[in-house]
Amino acid sequence: MPDLAPTAGTKPPGTQLSIWLCGLVHTHKLGALAALRRPNPPRRTEAHHIAAGFAPSEEHEQIYQFTAFLFARYHAGALRPHYGYGDVGTAMRKIGSGAGRGPADPGAKRLLDRITASREIPWSHLQHAIERARACDTAPPSWAQLPDDLARWKTRDRLRSRNRSVADTWGSSFYTPTHTKRTTT
Repeated sequence: MPDLAPTAGTKPPGTQLSIWLCGLVHTHKLGALAALRRPNPPRRTEAHHIAAGFAPSEEHEQIYQFTAFLFARYHAGALRPHYGYGDVGTAMRKIGSGAGRGPADPGAKRLLDRITASREIPWSHLQHAIERARACDTAPPSWAQLPDDLARWKTRDRLRSRNRSVADTWGSSFYTPTHTKRTTT
C-alpha cells in the first residue's frame, strides 16, 4: 500500500487523520478502507498502524483507530469523501425519516440518550449512529473533531459550566436548533 504514511505537519492530529482518511477515498485505496472496516482484526494491518500513528499518545491509539473504522464504515462504496461537520450531536440531529429528524425521530432520540448516558466511550452506539447517518444520507460528524471528543469523553466536569462534558455538548447540539440564539442578561 504506497502513499499511506502520515506526513509531519503542524495541523492537530485529528485533522491530520481526517486528511489522510479522505485521501484514501480520493485515491481509491479500497484495500486500506476495507481493512479499516474491520474494527478489531486478529492482526492490525498497515492501515490500522497508520491510523493509530496519528494519535498524540499511545493511550489514544484505540480512539484514532476507531475513528478510522467509523470513517471507513460511513464511506463504504463512496466515490468522494465527506469531511463531516460539527460533533456527533449535530450529525444525529439530521438523521431520521420523513416523519421527523433529530429530536422528532424517536429512534435518533433513544440512540443519543444511550450515547450520552454512557460513562465509558459508547463504541457500539457510536457505530450505530454513523450507520444511521450513512443510511439517511446525511453529513457525518467532523472526522477531525471526533477523536478529540472521544479522548475527552471521561473528563466529565459538571461543576464548572464552561467546561461541559463531551456528552453534554453533544446533547446540546442535538436538542438545540441551530437558529436559536442565546441571550445574555
